[in-house]
Amino acid sequence: MTGQLANEAVADRTATALEVATAARTLAALGLVTAFGHVSARHGDRILMTPAIDLAQATEGTLLEIPLNSTALPTNAPGEAWIHLSVYQARPDVHAVARAIPESAFAAGAVVSHSIPPLHGQGAMLGEAVPIHDDARLMRSAGIAEGAARTLGHADALVLRGNGAVTTGHTPGHAVARMWLLDTTCRLHLTARQAGAIRGLTSEEITAWRAAAPPLLDRLWAHLRSLDGVRAVPTATVTDE
Repeated sequence: MTGQLANEAVADRTATALEVATAARTLAALGLVTAFGHVSARHGDRILMTPAIDLAQATEGTLLEIPLNSTALPTNAPGEAWIHLSVYQARPDVHAVARAIPESAFAAGAVVSHSIPPLHGQGAMLGEAVPIHDDARLMRSAGIAEGAARTLGHADALVLRGNGAVTTGHTPGHAVARMWLLDTTCRLHLTARQAGAIRGLTSEEITAWRAAAPPLLDRLWAHLRSLDGVRAVPTATVTDE
């Protein structure tokens, strides 16, 4: 590798690491994670991922590198890092994954048996519908995680019954923006169920919103990441997950 290519590779890794760390701290600032949750991004034949720490403490220096073809997880990796690896292996189009625990996803996963249809335009940025993965076990093995990745299919968000949610994106920021949208979508669905019959978007409306999604996700992410500055970044402390 020439000096110029080496410098470009280092700069690319640095930029990706900054995006992952910022996305992680933003998830914490939004209240979508507590002590548990993680963010990752595809980087060549491996992923850059937050370790088992409070995401409010994430920095570029705390991130782990995990090969995409791993058969074992490195020290300090979250036990559910398998869901990240499984999604990347199943979906070449996915470049970032967020794992969070919005309370609305627990509630929606408890009352919806199959999938959540979008009730507003921005909700369509999550997919034609948000599938519900009917397995509340922690995804601490490749086999369990692969099952969740199959349930995700071609959608960009997944509710894990009794275990939170997963979202994907072209960037870590898009994955976090979709997690925020998923929280909104779940809350709207629960409210609408109480009000009466639900009227979802038509397939044409969903297609139109999904076509418009990339710049809208950029704008939403720019808004959400401004919250990252509200919280300081203390020294990282390893947790159990």
